Amino acid sequence: MRIACFQGPEQPDTPAGNLARLARVAGRAREHGAELLIAPELFLTGYAIGAEAVSRLAEPIDGPSLTAAAEIARRAEIAVLFGFPERADGKIYNTAVLIDAGGAIVASYRKTHLFGDVDREQFADGEVEPGIFEFRGFKVGMLICYDVEFPETVRAHALNGADLVIVPTALMQPFDVVAKILIPARAYENQLFVAYVDRCGREAPFDYCGLSCVVGPDGADLARAGRGEELIFADLDRDALAESRAQNTHLNDRRPELYGRLTQREEKR
Repeated sequence: MRIACFQGPEQPDTPAGNLARLARVAGRAREHGAELLIAPELFLTGYAIGAEAVSRLAEPIDGPSLTAAAEIARRAEIAVLFGFPERADGKIYNTAVLIDAGGAIVASYRKTHLFGDVDREQFADGEVEPGIFEFRGFKVGMLICYDVEFPETVRAHALNGADLVIVPTALMQPFDVVAKILIPARAYENQLFVAYVDRCGREAPFDYCGLSCVVGPDGADLARAGRGEELIFADLDRDALAESRAQNTHLNDRRPELYGRLTQREEKR
């Protein structure tokens, strides 16, 4: 399966402008043979736009912007995954959604680990354990940004059979270590592919890192962006995944009886 990852600056507070950009990039991605286009966290609206703007722009999952995105996917004949502020149950969530090439919603996920005041002032915590879904013969899980910095999240996906974990993000300076070190480690220690898709540019008060990447189960980059706007591609090979899993048996070699404290909540330090 070929995937495309779009690292670009959003236009804050302008869903229409970002949907137009999505349409342009989706066409380019499909021309290069991609079956899935992944865009960053909160691509639809911008990330650090403030609680008032988030509240004003939040939509239900069947809202007009998602309907427009479904039409973009149909016209370009490519699946798209991106982030948006979701209004549901009287709350607003930081959500990622995957729409297939026919315009149907395949899966959605609400961010469970909120990052600092910028997240907590704008969103409610997602409370549902991330699930696995099938896409183009791969078992896929989603996380959002800060979620992936907790090793338990990717390990849970791996234990549920994931082949690929997709992570739209808004990683900002000075946290290059996440893209450079943690993402390859997550892929290797869990023997799966990780697609980590950041934005670039500046959105006050943040300077985004870029460095979007797709990493294989051997911990090596299949594709990696620089600091600026870029569309990168990666081919996910099931045979390479099987070969890596045969050589690196971390999941089978675990000793869960020794790790009981990992699920115990401790007092905050």
